[in-house]
Amino acid sequence: DTSADPSQQEAKQREAEIRNTILAQVLDQAARARLSNLALVKPDKAKAVENYLIQMTRFGQLPGKVSEQGLIEILEKVSQQTEKKTTVKFNRRKVLDSDEEDD
Repeated sequence: DTSADPSQQEAKQREAEIRNTILAQVLDQAARARLSNLALVKPDKAKAVENYLIQMTRFGQLPGKVSEQGLIEILEKVSQQTEKKTTVKFNRRKVLDSDEEDD
């Protein structure tokens, strides 16, 4: 088990390097800074945006480098897709209350 652990770490490190390389090619400096700031606050949302950008890159859907404004638009799209609807449901308990008194 201990011999498999370093290889898994290497694979994760290689994957992270590939992700960073792709993102560096796709994003301009301001967009990259915004994404890293987002990763500090909401890592799950930043990961979703990274995955979205990498997927678009692999399918050739990005015409050029994404600017900060373009990244903001992508963030809005991802936020709308992952938005959780909050619903409040009242469960009223019926209390056994009768007008008749038991003697």
